[in-house]
Amino acid sequence: MSVVLELRGLRLACLCGVLPEEQDRRQPYELDVDIVADVDAATASDDLADTLDYGAVLARLEAVAADERFQLFERMAQRFAEAVLVDTRVAEVTVRVRKLRPPVPQDLASAGVSVTRRR
Repeated sequence: MSVVLELRGLRLACLCGVLPEEQDRRQPYELDVDIVADVDAATASDDLADTLDYGAVLARLEAVAADERFQLFERMAQRFAEAVLVDTRVAEVTVRVRKLRPPVPQDLASAGVSVTRRR
């Protein structure tokens, strides 16, 4: 049996964008992550060792944001997905990335991308 672990509204400061100023200072991004995993054992054991530790998942996502830089948020979303797939119990992950201050003259709340990766 699979469950979906939903992580919503993770805000990270990332170096991402094609404009020079986007590579010089971190910009706010917001992530939503859906993780499909077989953690059936946890439904019976109620033991953290039998499920995904979402604190560890969040730490891996933070590490990507802190250690890497990107021009495109499509590539950034892919790297976030790869960081989640490190755990072999993960069958599928969907990462939604929203740039909260896109550099456009229009009144746009966010621009984003969604990627889904399966094992």
